[in-house]
Amino acid sequence: MILPDVLICELIEQKALCINPLNESQIQPSSVDLCLGYDFLIMDNLNMPLVDPKSKNSITYREAHVQEGSKLILQPGVFLLGTTIEKIMLPNFLVARVEGRSSLGRMGILIHATAGYVDPGFCGQITLEISNVSNIPVALYPKMRICQLSFELLYENCKVPYGVKGKYQGQEGPKGTKIYMDFPEE
Repeated sequence: MILPDVLICELIEQKALCINPLNESQIQPSSVDLCLGYDFLIMDNLNMPLVDPKSKNSITYREAHVQEGSKLILQPGVFLLGTTIEKIMLPNFLVARVEGRSSLGRMGILIHATAGYVDPGFCGQITLEISNVSNIPVALYPKMRICQLSFELLYENCKVPYGVKGKYQGQEGPKGTKIYMDFPEE
């Protein structure tokens, strides 16, 4: 069951679901809009002959920070990691799904490549996998509404919440991949 605005507001009021900062206007009929942060990680693909998921140092990123009142110009074909301004904390009985906003999709901006699922017990900012699939540059502004979260109830509390084993628990700012942690040391 996807939660409607009434239940989202109740969970926020009860402090079972935390989204901070949150303006009431961000709450939609069955989701909550989240805003783009100021910090980005851009793959340094000039020095990468290959990305190897087993290697911790396979990918290097350049950090970028956009000043208040400025914009980021996302060139066609570019992929980068961004973050939400909001920090969220999910209870052990709730799952969230990150979706791009239709208005941005209509400009060719994708907000997540595959990571649209947020596990119960997650706490932190959401890292966004942003790409421009159009053939013209698009301006992105910190604080603009960039994505939306919808929420689904679990049948019961999960046995092991994300915070127990999660690689990205407590993240602040965009974080690069930690897939290398999935491979046992050889």
